[in-house]
Amino acid sequence: MTNRENVLKALRREKPERIPFEFVLCPSKIEEFRNRTGETDYQEYYDFPIRYVELNPTMKKTDFSIYYKDLPENAEPLSWNPEWGVMSVKGTVAHFERMLHPMEDFTTVEEIRSYPFPDFNDEYRWEGFEEKVNQLKKNDLVAVAFMQMTIFEVAWYLRGMENLMIDMVCNPEMAEALLDEITKIRTGMAQKYARYGIDILMLGDDVSSQQDMIMDPGMWRKLLKPRLASVIAAAKSANPEILVFYHGDGNLQKIIPDLIEIGVDILNPVQPECMDPFLIKKLYGDKLSLWGTLGTQTTLPFGTPDEVKQKCRELIEAIGKDGGLLLAPTHTIEPEVPWENIQAFIDAVKEYGTFSI
Repeated sequence: MTNRENVLKALRREKPERIPFEFVLCPSKIEEFRNRTGETDYQEYYDFPIRYVELNPTMKKTDFSIYYKDLPENAEPLSWNPEWGVMSVKGTVAHFERMLHPMEDFTTVEEIRSYPFPDFNDEYRWEGFEEKVNQLKKNDLVAVAFMQMTIFEVAWYLRGMENLMIDMVCNPEMAEALLDEITKIRTGMAQKYARYGIDILMLGDDVSSQQDMIMDPGMWRKLLKPRLASVIAAAKSANPEILVFYHGDGNLQKIIPDLIEIGVDILNPVQPECMDPFLIKKLYGDKLSLWGTLGTQTTLPFGTPDEVKQKCRELIEAIGKDGGLLLAPTHTIEPEVPWENIQAFIDAVKEYGTFSI
């Protein structure tokens, strides 16, 4: 079974030959990887079976500074999502940033509708995209499109969290105008990603805290669920075989049935500090695959290498051996994680994650 076949089989909840895995390193850990190995690409070094396909860069030039009052001199476009016009100031800890919001002072729907939203759906952004996807498949890799921060998170990045939450309750016409503009963009992108052959479409919005959702589930079902459903429907109408991944940190157990209903195939990250991955597998494992499950707030940073290996073994045997798991840390691997624990994770996958078919 090829790497590509193995991953897709596992995520379609069929028995794989081996547990697929991946992880994301923060900048300081990437530097540590390079110093330890002399290599530059950790995805290639560890033979990750997935790769992300990006759009061509924008040619659009927009002066977003006009949407800010008293913009700090050290403000820069948000490093990992610059095209929406969100600015940031670097924090004092590692790679974290403080966001600034271009729509913070908006008072009318007209201001929202006239905002210079990104040109993600312009044809020049997609030139050569299908060829890149096909090349990955020829190289035995799974082609993934990253479209997390799908609707809600982009909305609060633009408007500010407090303003958006107030709008959702007190000024619904403002909230819905912004959510609709974002959904229109995301729906077009989802359709194109699917049409051009992406295997996995990564969606997601953080709508939960560690303990519970940050809004009433009824509010989520009214304002966010139908818009997310339209994005997923656009992708699956263009390619019914595409797998839809949904990222949501925290405890979102109350809306898992809703996510399944609208077409989510894979849930990420399933933080064990917030939800029991073994219970989630028991309740929804016939309809939903899990991507993640290894805690980055507990086991990975603070366990011993033996404890990391034992936890991986438990997850593989209980959740992954018959399909339905891509084992991964539940978040970016941050500076406090000992390299020995990262190696223990890799060793555990190799030692416990191979099955006879």
